[in-house]
Amino acid sequence: MAPDFLLRPFRPDDLEALVRHANDPTIAANLTDAFPHPYTVDSGRAFLAEAAKAPPLLRCIAIEGACCGAIGLHPMADLWRHNLELGYWLALAHRGKGIMTAAIQQMVALGFATFPEVTRIFARPFGSNIASQHALEKAGFTLEARLAGTLVKNGKVEDEWIYAVRRAGPTA
Repeated sequence: MAPDFLLRPFRPDDLEALVRHANDPTIAANLTDAFPHPYTVDSGRAFLAEAAKAPPLLRCIAIEGACCGAIGLHPMADLWRHNLELGYWLALAHRGKGIMTAAIQQMVALGFATFPEVTRIFARPFGSNIASQHALEKAGFTLEARLAGTLVKNGKVEDEWIYAVRRAGPTA
């Protein structure tokens, strides 16, 4: 069972903890290049400003009230309009405790409840990110594809794995 945590909207007072945890290079190493490293106070302020404008699908992972990570569902457009992309990170000290798996399950439920037209939620971890793959599998996601050598992160070619979970029941 995962330790107690809360998914909640980000608040301005999350800035210090957000910057402290997000500045860990192991976080940026497993995210897109849009996630800055080093993660500065200015990075944190810009993120919190965006989070305040975002739809209700961007959440702070709070443990004992403090920001320790982030998880979000991002609506897709055009041909992929019935899909949401899942992204997340968690502070090093809280990994391996089942928190991310439980957070993913909560976000999937929220995504399907918020967007009745969405039929699929997907995530794209790096092939080398075994912990993320395990969290997705434990949360009920299925591996749909392994794309060899499609990503380049910090000068290293990475495989892209695509995991997804689908809405149960009839779909349009």
